[in-house]
Amino acid sequence: MREKKHRLPPGQFPISQHPRWGIDHPTIPGAKVPKIDLDTYTLTIEGEVEKPLTLNWIDIQKLPTKEIVSDFHCVEGWSILDNKWQGIPFTELLHIVKPKKTAKNATFQCADRYTTSLTLKELNKPGVLLATKLNDKPLEEAMGAPIRLIVPNRYAYKSPMWITKIKFTEKKELGYWEKRGYSDTANIWKNDRYSPKK
Repeated sequence: MREKKHRLPPGQFPISQHPRWGIDHPTIPGAKVPKIDLDTYTLTIEGEVEKPLTLNWIDIQKLPTKEIVSDFHCVEGWSILDNKWQGIPFTELLHIVKPKKTAKNATFQCADRYTTSLTLKELNKPGVLLATKLNDKPLEEAMGAPIRLIVPNRYAYKSPMWITKIKFTEKKELGYWEKRGYSDTANIWKNDRYSPKK
C-alpha cells in the first residue's frame, strides 16, 4: 500500500474520522439533517431512461451490492483514507433503468433539497456506489442514511447524501455548490475546487 503522503491529492491533509453532518460539521445555513422514515422512503429514477423506477427501501435492499475501499476527500481540505463502503454499484442501476442515447448526465436530488450532478461517463465506473453502509455498519443519519452516492476521485460535494431522486438529462444541470462558484468537475488530482471567475 502506498504511503499516505503519496495518496493525498494536492492541498489535502488526513484525519481519522468522518465529521458527521450537523454534529461535527457545520451545515448549509438553514439546512438540517432530514428525518427519513424507511417505511415511506422512496428513490425515484426518471428522465432520459427507458425504464423509470420508483424503489422503496425493501426494493433497494434486494438489489446487488458490492464492497469497495476508497479514499474520501472534502473540498475543505481534509481526507479520510481506506473507507469501506457497501452499496449498489451505479453500473447496476444503469443496467436496470437503461439510459437513452440522449442521456449524458444525472442530477441527484436529496431530502434536504441539496442537488448536484455528474456526467454518465463519471458515474459509469466500478468504484461509484449508491452506498448504504460504511465500515460494515449502516449509514448514520448524519452520514447520509439511508442512501448516498460515493464518487472516488471527486470532492465530497459530488457524493450527495439522503438521495431521493436521480434524474437523467441531456443537458448538464448545475447543483447547489456549483451554482455558488465551486468547480463542476471537482477533480481532486487537479486541485479543481472552484470555477474560474467570469
